[in-house]
Amino acid sequence: MHRLFAAVLILCAIPAFAAKQYSYFRVGNQDDVTTSTTPGTVLMGGGTDVDAAFQWMCARSGNGDFLVIRATGTDAYNPYIQQLCPNENSVATLIIPNRDMASDPFVISTIQNAEALWIAGGDQSNYINFWKGTPVETELNALIARGVPIGGTSAGMNVLTQFVYSALASQGVTSSQALADPFTRYITLDRDFVTLANLQGIIGDPHFVTRDRMGRDLAFLCRIYLNGWSNTPRDIAIDERTALLIDSTANATLVGSSTAYFMQAPGAPQVCQAKTPLTYQNISVYRINSSGSFNLAHWTGKGGIFYSVSANAGVLSSTQAGGLIY
Repeated sequence: MHRLFAAVLILCAIPAFAAKQYSYFRVGNQDDVTTSTTPGTVLMGGGTDVDAAFQWMCARSGNGDFLVIRATGTDAYNPYIQQLCPNENSVATLIIPNRDMASDPFVISTIQNAEALWIAGGDQSNYINFWKGTPVETELNALIARGVPIGGTSAGMNVLTQFVYSALASQGVTSSQALADPFTRYITLDRDFVTLANLQGIIGDPHFVTRDRMGRDLAFLCRIYLNGWSNTPRDIAIDERTALLIDSTANATLVGSSTAYFMQAPGAPQVCQAKTPLTYQNISVYRINSSGSFNLAHWTGKGGIFYSVSANAGVLSSTQAGGLIY
Protein backbone atom coordinates (compact mmCIF):
# COMPACT_ATOMS: atom_id res chain seq x y z
CA MET A 1 0.00 0.00 0.00
CA HIS A 2 1.42 3.35 -1.01
CA ARG A 3 1.14 6.67 0.75
CA LEU A 4 2.40 10.09 -0.25
CA PHE A 5 4.48 11.84 2.38
CA ALA A 6 5.79 15.38 2.45
CA ALA A 7 9.34 15.65 1.12
CA VAL A 8 10.60 18.11 3.68
CA LEU A 9 9.91 19.34 7.17
CA ILE A 10 6.22 19.55 7.98
CA LEU A 11 5.46 22.42 10.29
CA CYS A 12 2.12 23.60 11.56
CA ALA A 13 1.70 27.37 11.86
CA ILE A 14 0.53 27.89 15.42
CA PRO A 15 0.45 30.67 18.00
CA ALA A 16 3.53 30.94 20.20
CA PHE A 17 1.59 29.83 23.26
CA ALA A 18 0.32 26.60 21.71
CA ALA A 19 1.83 23.17 22.25
CA LYS A 20 4.81 22.26 20.09
CA GLN A 21 3.94 20.28 17.00
CA TYR A 22 5.65 17.27 15.51
CA SER A 23 8.35 17.74 12.87
CA TYR A 24 8.90 15.33 9.99
CA PHE A 25 11.83 15.07 7.59
CA ARG A 26 12.15 12.49 4.82
CA VAL A 27 14.74 11.61 2.18
CA GLY A 28 14.49 9.04 -0.58
CA ASN A 29 11.27 7.84 -2.17
CA GLN A 30 8.27 9.86 -1.06
CA ASP A 31 5.93 6.92 -1.67
CA ASP A 32 5.74 4.39 1.13
CA VAL A 33 6.37 0.71 0.38
CA THR A 34 5.62 -2.47 2.25
CA THR A 35 8.40 -5.06 2.47
CA SER A 36 9.03 -8.35 4.22
CA THR A 37 10.96 -7.72 7.45
CA THR A 38 13.10 -9.84 9.77
CA PRO A 39 12.89 -9.17 13.53
CA GLY A 40 15.94 -8.01 15.43
CA THR A 41 17.01 -5.57 18.11
CA VAL A 42 19.98 -3.23 18.35
CA LEU A 43 21.18 -1.88 21.69
CA MET A 44 23.81 0.80 21.12
CA GLY A 45 25.90 2.25 23.93
CA GLY A 46 25.99 5.87 22.80
CA GLY A 47 28.79 8.06 21.58
CA THR A 48 29.84 7.61 17.96
CA ASP A 49 27.27 5.59 16.02
CA VAL A 50 28.27 2.14 14.76
CA ASP A 51 27.78 1.86 11.00
CA ALA A 52 27.43 -1.93 10.98
CA ALA A 53 24.45 -1.80 13.33
CA PHE A 54 22.42 0.35 10.94
CA GLN A 55 23.38 -1.78 7.96
CA TRP A 56 22.20 -4.85 9.89
CA MET A 57 18.85 -3.18 10.55
CA CYS A 58 18.49 -2.04 6.95
CA ALA A 59 19.04 -5.57 5.70
CA ARG A 60 16.32 -6.77 8.05
CA SER A 61 13.97 -4.03 6.86
CA GLY A 62 13.84 -5.54 3.38
CA ASN A 63 14.98 -2.14 2.05
CA GLY A 64 11.77 -0.59 3.24
CA ASP A 65 11.13 2.68 5.06
CA PHE A 66 13.54 3.42 7.93
CA LEU A 67 12.10 5.71 10.62
CA VAL A 68 14.00 7.53 13.38
CA ILE A 69 11.93 8.87 16.28
CA ARG A 70 13.01 11.32 18.94
CA ALA A 71 11.55 13.96 21.27
CA THR A 72 14.00 16.74 20.40
CA GLY A 73 16.82 17.24 17.94
CA THR A 74 17.33 17.31 14.19
CA ASP A 75 17.22 15.11 11.09
CA ALA A 76 20.97 14.45 11.19
CA TYR A 77 20.38 10.69 11.02
CA ASN A 78 18.72 10.91 7.61
CA PRO A 79 21.78 11.48 5.38
CA TYR A 80 23.91 9.21 7.58
CA ILE A 81 21.57 6.23 7.30
CA GLN A 82 20.80 6.90 3.64
CA GLN A 83 24.54 6.79 2.83
CA LEU A 84 24.97 3.53 4.75
CA CYS A 85 21.82 2.00 3.25
CA PRO A 86 21.41 3.42 -0.28
CA ASN A 87 18.82 0.77 -1.18
CA GLU A 88 16.37 1.79 1.54
CA ASN A 89 13.14 3.09 0.06
CA SER A 90 13.29 6.08 2.42
CA VAL A 91 14.83 7.36 5.63
CA ALA A 92 12.80 9.72 7.80
CA THR A 93 13.00 11.42 11.18
CA LEU A 94 9.89 12.13 13.23
CA ILE A 95 10.20 14.42 16.25
CA ILE A 96 7.39 13.80 18.77
CA PRO A 97 7.77 16.51 21.45
CA ASN A 98 4.81 15.96 23.79
CA ARG A 99 1.87 13.72 24.68
CA ASP A 100 -0.55 15.59 22.43
CA MET A 101 1.58 14.84 19.38
CA ALA A 102 1.93 11.22 20.52
CA SER A 103 -1.74 10.84 19.59
CA ASP A 104 -1.60 12.72 16.30
CA PRO A 105 -2.96 10.69 13.34
CA PHE A 106 0.01 11.52 11.10
CA VAL A 107 2.48 10.52 13.80
CA ILE A 108 0.70 7.22 14.34
CA SER A 109 0.38 6.35 10.66
CA THR A 110 4.04 7.20 10.08
CA ILE A 111 5.12 4.74 12.76
CA GLN A 112 2.72 2.11 11.41
CA ASN A 113 4.31 2.35 7.96
CA ALA A 114 7.91 1.81 9.11
CA GLU A 115 9.94 -1.27 8.21
CA ALA A 116 12.73 -0.35 10.64
CA LEU A 117 12.55 1.93 13.66
CA TRP A 118 15.34 3.67 15.56
CA ILE A 119 14.99 5.59 18.85
CA ALA A 120 17.62 8.30 18.96
CA GLY A 121 19.60 9.39 21.98
CA GLY A 122 18.57 12.33 24.11
CA ASP A 123 16.76 12.19 27.43
CA GLN A 124 14.81 9.04 28.24
CA SER A 125 12.63 10.95 30.70
CA ASN A 126 11.09 12.64 27.66
CA TYR A 127 10.33 9.28 26.10
CA ILE A 128 8.64 8.08 29.29
CA ASN A 129 6.83 11.37 29.93
CA PHE A 130 5.77 12.03 26.33
CA TRP A 131 5.19 8.56 24.88
CA LYS A 132 4.40 5.99 27.56
CA GLY A 133 0.69 5.19 27.72
CA THR A 134 0.04 6.83 24.34
CA PRO A 135 -0.63 5.50 20.82
CA VAL A 136 3.11 5.87 20.12
CA GLU A 137 3.81 3.13 22.66
CA THR A 138 1.00 1.01 21.24
CA GLU A 139 2.33 1.29 17.70
CA LEU A 140 5.92 0.57 18.72
CA ASN A 141 4.73 -2.68 20.26
CA ALA A 142 2.68 -3.41 17.14
CA LEU A 143 5.81 -3.02 15.00
CA ILE A 144 7.69 -5.41 17.27
CA ALA A 145 4.85 -7.95 17.06
CA ARG A 146 4.93 -7.63 13.28
CA GLY A 147 8.64 -8.50 13.14
CA VAL A 148 10.01 -5.04 12.35
CA PRO A 149 13.62 -4.51 13.52
CA ILE A 150 13.96 -1.91 16.26
CA GLY A 151 16.95 -0.29 17.91
CA GLY A 152 18.13 2.63 19.97
CA THR A 153 21.21 4.39 21.25
CA SER A 154 21.88 5.98 24.63
CA ALA A 155 18.44 7.11 25.91
CA GLY A 156 16.91 5.12 23.06
CA MET A 157 18.65 2.01 24.36
CA ASN A 158 17.49 2.71 27.91
CA VAL A 159 13.80 2.37 27.03
CA LEU A 160 14.05 -0.92 25.10
CA THR A 161 14.67 -3.24 28.07
CA GLN A 162 11.75 -4.30 30.29
CA PHE A 163 13.08 -2.35 33.26
CA VAL A 164 14.06 1.26 32.60
CA TYR A 165 16.21 3.80 34.37
CA SER A 166 13.78 6.62 33.61
CA ALA A 167 15.97 9.57 34.70
CA LEU A 168 12.99 11.63 35.91
CA ALA A 169 15.03 13.46 38.56
CA SER A 170 16.75 16.80 38.09
CA GLN A 171 20.04 15.10 37.22
CA GLY A 172 21.31 11.65 36.28
CA VAL A 173 22.54 9.45 39.09
CA THR A 174 26.26 8.69 39.37
CA SER A 175 27.80 5.51 40.69
CA SER A 176 29.13 7.25 43.78
CA GLN A 177 25.68 8.59 44.65
CA ALA A 178 23.99 5.25 44.04
CA LEU A 179 26.53 3.26 46.05
CA ALA A 180 26.31 5.70 48.97
CA ASP A 181 22.51 5.58 48.96
CA PRO A 182 20.66 3.19 46.61
CA PHE A 183 17.46 5.09 47.41
CA THR A 184 18.85 8.47 46.39
CA ARG A 185 16.22 10.67 44.77
CA TYR A 186 18.23 10.55 41.58
CA ILE A 187 17.28 6.91 40.95
CA THR A 188 13.90 6.63 39.24
CA LEU A 189 12.80 3.37 37.66
CA ASP A 190 10.01 2.40 35.28
CA ARG A 191 9.08 -0.69 33.33
CA ASP A 192 7.30 -2.16 30.30
CA PHE A 193 7.54 0.68 27.81
CA VAL A 194 7.96 -1.80 24.97
CA THR A 195 7.71 -5.59 25.00
CA LEU A 196 10.73 -7.32 23.49
CA ALA A 197 10.67 -11.00 24.41
CA ASN A 198 14.46 -11.26 24.57
CA LEU A 199 14.79 -8.30 26.95
CA GLN A 200 12.36 -9.30 29.69
CA GLY A 201 13.70 -9.23 33.25
CA ILE A 202 16.53 -6.92 32.17
CA ILE A 203 17.56 -3.31 32.69
CA GLY A 204 19.93 -1.66 30.21
CA ASP A 205 22.56 1.03 30.63
CA PRO A 206 24.66 2.73 27.89
CA HIS A 207 27.93 4.76 28.15
CA PHE A 208 28.91 2.09 30.64
CA VAL A 209 32.68 2.13 31.02
CA THR A 210 33.17 5.65 29.68
CA ARG A 211 30.94 7.12 32.40
CA ASP A 212 31.85 4.59 35.13
CA ARG A 213 28.35 3.20 35.68
CA MET A 214 29.04 -0.16 37.34
CA GLY A 215 28.14 1.13 40.81
CA ARG A 216 24.83 2.61 39.79
CA ASP A 217 23.89 -0.57 37.91
CA LEU A 218 24.32 -2.64 41.07
CA ALA A 219 22.01 -0.16 42.80
CA PHE A 220 19.49 -0.57 39.97
CA LEU A 221 19.60 -4.35 40.45
CA CYS A 222 18.98 -4.10 44.18
CA ARG A 223 16.05 -1.75 43.65
CA ILE A 224 14.52 -4.05 41.01
CA TYR A 225 14.77 -6.93 43.46
CA LEU A 226 13.18 -4.93 46.29
CA ASN A 227 10.41 -3.76 43.96
CA GLY A 228 9.46 -7.39 43.51
CA TRP A 229 10.03 -7.17 39.77
CA SER A 230 12.59 -9.99 39.61
CA ASN A 231 14.22 -12.40 42.04
CA THR A 232 17.38 -12.55 39.91
CA PRO A 233 17.51 -9.19 38.13
CA ARG A 234 19.68 -8.88 35.03
CA ASP A 235 21.50 -6.03 33.34
CA ILE A 236 22.89 -5.44 29.86
CA ALA A 237 25.44 -2.63 29.98
CA ILE A 238 27.14 -1.40 26.80
CA ASP A 239 30.03 0.97 26.37
CA GLU A 240 30.21 3.77 23.80
CA ARG A 241 30.99 3.18 20.10
CA THR A 242 29.57 -0.33 20.50
CA ALA A 243 26.30 -2.04 19.59
CA LEU A 244 24.70 -5.35 20.46
CA LEU A 245 22.81 -7.09 17.64
CA ILE A 246 20.12 -9.47 18.93
CA ASP A 247 18.37 -11.84 16.56
CA SER A 248 15.03 -13.60 17.02
CA THR A 249 16.68 -16.64 18.64
CA ALA A 250 18.14 -14.45 21.41
CA ASN A 251 21.69 -14.72 20.08
CA ALA A 252 23.58 -11.46 20.60
CA THR A 253 26.75 -10.41 18.81
CA LEU A 254 28.79 -7.26 19.22
CA VAL A 255 29.95 -4.72 16.67
CA GLY A 256 32.07 -1.67 17.35
CA SER A 257 35.21 -0.96 19.29
CA SER A 258 34.46 -1.59 22.97
CA THR A 259 32.61 -4.01 25.27
CA ALA A 260 29.26 -5.21 26.57
CA TYR A 261 28.49 -6.64 30.01
CA PHE A 262 25.81 -9.16 30.98
CA MET A 263 25.15 -9.11 34.71
CA GLN A 264 22.92 -11.13 36.97
CA ALA A 265 22.29 -10.78 40.68
CA PRO A 266 22.12 -14.01 42.71
CA GLY A 267 19.09 -12.93 44.70
CA ALA A 268 18.51 -10.56 47.59
CA PRO A 269 21.02 -7.82 48.42
CA GLN A 270 22.72 -7.98 51.78
CA VAL A 271 22.09 -4.29 52.57
CA CYS A 272 19.94 -2.09 50.31
CA GLN A 273 18.19 0.68 52.21
CA ALA A 274 17.88 4.42 52.26
CA LYS A 275 20.82 6.56 53.38
CA THR A 276 23.00 3.47 53.82
CA PRO A 277 25.90 2.40 51.59
CA LEU A 278 25.04 -0.57 49.39
CA THR A 279 26.21 -4.10 50.07
CA TYR A 280 25.37 -6.47 47.24
CA GLN A 281 27.73 -9.35 46.71
CA ASN A 282 28.61 -11.76 43.93
CA ILE A 283 26.94 -10.15 40.93
CA SER A 284 27.97 -12.34 38.00
CA VAL A 285 29.44 -10.51 34.99
CA TYR A 286 30.15 -11.79 31.49
CA ARG A 287 32.10 -9.35 29.32
CA ILE A 288 32.38 -9.63 25.55
CA ASN A 289 33.97 -7.67 22.75
CA SER A 290 33.50 -8.21 19.02
CA SER A 291 35.06 -11.69 19.26
CA GLY A 292 32.43 -12.90 21.74
CA SER A 293 28.71 -13.66 21.72
CA PHE A 294 25.94 -14.17 24.24
CA ASN A 295 22.65 -16.04 24.25
CA LEU A 296 20.04 -14.14 26.25
CA ALA A 297 17.65 -17.08 26.53
CA HIS A 298 20.25 -19.29 28.23
CA TRP A 299 22.21 -16.37 29.73
CA THR A 300 25.51 -17.87 28.63
CA GLY A 301 28.28 -16.54 26.43
CA LYS A 302 31.18 -17.61 24.26
CA GLY A 303 34.55 -15.99 23.72
CA GLY A 304 34.20 -13.62 26.66
CA ILE A 305 35.42 -13.23 30.24
CA PHE A 306 33.47 -14.28 33.34
CA TYR A 307 33.97 -12.71 36.76
CA SER A 308 31.93 -11.33 39.66
CA VAL A 309 31.55 -7.88 41.18
CA SER A 310 30.55 -6.99 44.74
CA ALA A 311 29.63 -3.83 46.58
CA ASN A 312 30.61 -3.86 50.25
CA ALA A 313 29.49 -0.81 52.24
CA GLY A 314 29.50 1.19 49.01
CA VAL A 315 32.93 0.04 47.80
CA LEU A 316 33.25 -2.04 44.64
CA SER A 317 35.57 -5.00 44.14
CA SER A 318 35.78 -7.88 41.70
CA THR A 319 37.30 -11.31 41.23
CA GLN A 320 39.40 -10.06 38.31
CA ALA A 321 43.12 -9.57 38.78
CA GLY A 322 43.74 -6.39 40.72
CA GLY A 323 40.05 -6.13 41.59
CA LEU A 324 39.27 -4.44 38.26
CA ILE A 325 35.53 -3.95 37.87
CA TYR A 326 35.47 -3.51 34.05
